[in-house]
Amino acid sequence: MEDTFSKKIQSALTNMANLGIHNAARGMAAMVGENLTVTEPQVTTVPFYEIPNLLGGPETEAVGIYLRVEGSIRGQIMMVIPYSKALELADLTMGEPPGTTSELGPMERSALAELGNLTGSFFLNAIADNTGLAARPSPPAVIVDMVGAIMDIILATADVLSEEVLMLQAKFLRNGRETQADFWLIPDHQTLASIAKQIGASHAG
Repeated sequence: MEDTFSKKIQSALTNMANLGIHNAARGMAAMVGENLTVTEPQVTTVPFYEIPNLLGGPETEAVGIYLRVEGSIRGQIMMVIPYSKALELADLTMGEPPGTTSELGPMERSALAELGNLTGSFFLNAIADNTGLAARPSPPAVIVDMVGAIMDIILATADVLSEEVLMLQAKFLRNGRETQADFWLIPDHQTLASIAKQIGASHAG
C-alpha cells in the first residue's frame, strides 16, 4: 500500500507547519501580552494506533484539544498533552508562576481551548495560503480523560481516517520557561489527494 503521506506531501506540510506554528506563537504572544517564541517544530508521520504508546500508554491521563476541520480541507486536528504538562501549559498561557495550576477549571480550560484554536487556525491558514484550499475549524473542545478514551472519540467522529497521522512537536518558550506540545493532523483521504494535486500543480507551474 502506498504511504498515506508521500515524501513530497510531507515536505510541503512540514514547511506549512513551520509557518503555521510560528504564526500561532505570534497570536499567542498577543493573547498573553508577552513575547512567546517557539522552536522549529519536528514533523514526522506515525501510524494512528501508535499514538497512545507515544503518550505514555492508553491509561495515561491526558488533555485533548480537538478541532474538526470542514471545507476543502477536511479532517481533524488534535493537541494531546499529558495532564501534568497541560497544567504547565495553562500556567504558561495564563502568565502564572510554574506550579500555580493544580487542576483544570473553566478558566484554565478556556485558556487551553484558545491555545488550540489559535494553533489550529494558523496552521490551517498556512495550508490554505499555500494550496488555495479553504478550511473552517470548528470551535475547540477540551477533553480531559485517559489517552485511550480520547483516541476512541477521534475514531468515533472520523469520517474516513488515515492510516497515518502527521505529528508536530513544538516547544513554546516564555521568560525562560519551556513547555512542549504535540499536535496531530488527521486528514481524510480526499484532503490528501487535494493537497497532492495542488502541490503538483504548483511545482509544474
